[in-house]
Amino acid sequence: MSNTNARRRAALAGSPALTDVDAVIVTDLNNVRYLTGFTGSNGAALVWVTEPADPDQTSPDQTSPDQTSTDRISTDGRYLTQVAEQSADMTAIIARDCQSALLRFVADREPGARVAIEGHVVTVAAYEGLTELSSELGVQLVPVVDAVEQLRVAKDSNEVELITSACALGDAALADLIARGAISPGRTERQVARDLEWAMFALGADAVAFETIVAAGAWSAVPHHRPTDAVLAAGDLVKIDFGAVVGGYHSDMTRTFVLDEPAAWQVEIYDIVAAAQQAGRDALAVGADLAAIDGAARTLIADAGYGEYYVHGLGHGVGLQIHEAPGIGAAASGTLPDGATVTVEPGIYLPGRGGVRIEDTLVVTDGGATSLTTTSRSLTVL
Repeated sequence: MSNTNARRRAALAGSPALTDVDAVIVTDLNNVRYLTGFTGSNGAALVWVTEPADPDQTSPDQTSPDQTSTDRISTDGRYLTQVAEQSADMTAIIARDCQSALLRFVADREPGARVAIEGHVVTVAAYEGLTELSSELGVQLVPVVDAVEQLRVAKDSNEVELITSACALGDAALADLIARGAISPGRTERQVARDLEWAMFALGADAVAFETIVAAGAWSAVPHHRPTDAVLAAGDLVKIDFGAVVGGYHSDMTRTFVLDEPAAWQVEIYDIVAAAQQAGRDALAVGADLAAIDGAARTLIADAGYGEYYVHGLGHGVGLQIHEAPGIGAAASGTLPDGATVTVEPGIYLPGRGGVRIEDTLVVTDGGATSLTTTSRSLTVL
């Protein structure tokens, strides 16, 4: 991964968001992992945008497996071994206050430098402290937003492989529950949710992507219902939204089942959501407008008379985070790049009655959109 991480740092250095700075300090831990491979709980990364004046200078608080790189990673003493293993192509600066340590390093290497920091990540208190320190050091802070996140939108082949594995694991875990009759009248939402989570762990998941949603009966009309001791009953819609994590990368899938024979209104809204989901999937393409993708599904639901009951966007990016760029919604701006991995998840939610959501995770390439989640999208009676 070291070559991959170095390429990512080079791409960040060439980002249009950083054209007026000399270096950037990255503090969001997901972004640090993306750029360096480091997964500790305290860390920051320094990426030079312009070549520093004295690239051979070193400091006594650094361990240096590769002095040819001028980029740096900082973490505290708990992670000496871990950072050496995970970020072997970088020099580590060991300090508890990683941002300050990196800022001091920049000031030593490039007096008067303009240093970008992640304005959407740094707290107000931390910004005040860094501002005071930068004034003392004679460097200038420049807040930037989402510079790394925009790089993360387009996944490389290794990232897609990990997301595909996480999706396959989720498909297998759900299939196991169905085969065992674990989604059935008399069981509680919480029992089904925990069974599904344990099935994912048994199949090799590193973690669950988020707290599994199991919503039965009227609760299925709550988009992000948390499972309770509510008992599943014959005639219920049962909405299950879940995912697994493999190698740090997430999957996301929702399926809605019905227990016993469905009522006519349940079939009606299911068929509408299924058609809208297919329309959204069909609209995915490299260069497609994000708002237009949302509109392809939303218009279908609105034309069927249920527009007011579709209360969220069509989808979102999936990767190191379960929700990341790009957002696909009515107010979204921008287009899909080659390699985007996104969800398509329209829904209809009828308060007090029940709801349906169907969601897949898909990767978008020049060859089209490929679903990484494969469980049947047809209405399944359990």
